[in-house]
Amino acid sequence: MNIQLAQGAPGARILAFGHYQPENIVTNDDLAARGVDTNDEWIRSRVGIAERRIALDNESMVDLAVSAGDKALAASGLTAGDIDLVIVATCTAESQVPNASATVAFRLGIKAPGAYDVNAACAGFAYALSAASDAIRAGSAKNVLVIGSEKFSPWIDWTDRTTCIIFADGAGAAVVTGSDVPAIGPVVWGSDGENADKIMVQDRNSFLHQDGQAVFRWATTALHPVALEACRRAGIDPSELAAFVPHQANLRIIRGIAKKLNAPNAVIAEDIVNAGNTSAASIPLALSRMIERGDVPSGGMALIIGFGAGLTYAAQVIQIP
Repeated sequence: MNIQLAQGAPGARILAFGHYQPENIVTNDDLAARGVDTNDEWIRSRVGIAERRIALDNESMVDLAVSAGDKALAASGLTAGDIDLVIVATCTAESQVPNASATVAFRLGIKAPGAYDVNAACAGFAYALSAASDAIRAGSAKNVLVIGSEKFSPWIDWTDRTTCIIFADGAGAAVVTGSDVPAIGPVVWGSDGENADKIMVQDRNSFLHQDGQAVFRWATTALHPVALEACRRAGIDPSELAAFVPHQANLRIIRGIAKKLNAPNAVIAEDIVNAGNTSAASIPLALSRMIERGDVPSGGMALIIGFGAGLTYAAQVIQIP
């Protein structure tokens, strides 16, 4: 079983994943004890989350990215000197200048790589992975470190139960290299800018706002055709999938898309239960943890799909390293 690309086109593959989560665990009961108008049953029934990780004040989004990137690099068998492009997907950068990727690369000992950030919110990792694959296929890079990293906690109003119960901090990373046999399928991506205001931070003095009902309706109706098209373009039938790893936005959304996808042999990522919604980090974080636990087979095919603010979305089939 191989992913299909245009005849003669070079391919790319993922060598390894890595992830990092802050040690600080915040349970639903902890939120209720802080005065949030909620309880464990209410949160579990609506979004499926039992607990989430929140970074300490002195732990930055870049710190999370460095930890995840270091783990992925170590697992890949490559050295820092082998990496010539670093892409960080994030929507929670502490500042716009400098970009996170150059700092992350420097701290990992990667010398003079191409380095840029991607902000496609919760679809960011899928966007960045596609950019990495395309750079390798075009000959612009040989080995790419792709990281999704978010520290949402400073951007959240911790009295607003529509957001504080959902979002969390964490990072996930992947090392991508060239391959004679394509192992990263064509991306299916798009956006719905007309509804961009459904998830937004108004300005630098504001907290994250989300119209949960509108986002839920969009995600449960518009995204399964995107997932199916990603399978079709890769030449993979959903029945051949070993894993389905959607953005960890809401457990009901995850299960709803999975049901419509009809992939009976796929392990469904439900990392949100213990990790919360970590936006651009959620897909690599979930898949890295699944690989670490032995939940998914090396060499199997996984469908990933990211979606969120913008409203942006992106999906592709990848081979599990």
